[in-house]
Order: sequence, then structure tokens, then C-alpha cells
Amino acid sequence: MRTYMVVIDDNEAARAALRFAARRAIKTGGSVEILALVPQQEFVQWGAVQATFEEEARLRAEAMVAQAASALIEDTGVMPSITVRQGDPVAVVRELLAEQPHVAALVLGAAASGNPGKLVSHFAGTDAGQLPCPLMIVPGSLDDEAIDRLS
Repeated sequence: MRTYMVVIDDNEAARAALRFAARRAIKTGGSVEILALVPQQEFVQWGAVQATFEEEARLRAEAMVAQAASALIEDTGVMPSITVRQGDPVAVVRELLAEQPHVAALVLGAAASGNPGKLVSHFAGTDAGQLPCPLMIVPGSLDDEAIDRLS
């Protein structure tokens, strides 16, 4: 099955990427994999404090991905797979793509202005030729109508 992997966070570009991926999945008979990244916490001298920070970050990521999945199901009827991982974003995406050879495309949202984002910059830059699947970059400035038309 054709799977579109979308990395989401709390910005509009990620929402646009998720909408685009869902529309592509519907049209191609595929599925959507939502990846939420938990930021790696800076080292804190006291282990219990660091564990609390990490747990709070994980809970925020899980809540964000649950909300995104719920909106996706309500809007499109597509039931996504959900993955929440902690670590360096580039390394986590590479690892997950290596684990899941059925991924047909990595779908990322680019910020509407300024820096497009760490993952877009990395995967569309010097490592663009190293991906095991195509990279789809969805401009964060697209509205829902434009995304629906283009997907």
C-alpha cells in the first residue's frame, strides 16, 4: 500500500502537508503515517527533573498528533497510523523511513515565509539524493482550496 509519511508539529505548514497527504492517499488508495517528533531535552543535572520535562514534551506531542488525526478522520475519513518518537528530527525521520520501506513519499510543510524549517532544509538540501522515497514539500502559504486542487 502507498503510504504518505507526514511530519507534523504545531504550525500551519504541517497542517497543509497533512491535508495534502490525505488527499493524495484518497486519490491513490493509500494511507497516511503521521510522525510527531518529541524534541530532545537538554541535559538537566537532576534525572527526575529531566524525566519530567521529557514526559511533558511527549504528552504535548501525543495530544497534538491525536488532535491532528481526529481532524483528519473527520475531514477525509482517512484513518492514519501514528508514530511519536523522541530524538534528533533528521535522525528519527531517516530511521523511520529505513524501518518502513512501503513509504511512498515523505511529505513536509514549508513555512510560508523565512526559513522553511529544519527538515525541509535538510532533506531538500545536500541529502536530497539519499532519501529512499520522493520528497513532497507543501508550501505553508497554500489555503485548503489550493491544496485540494493540487493534490
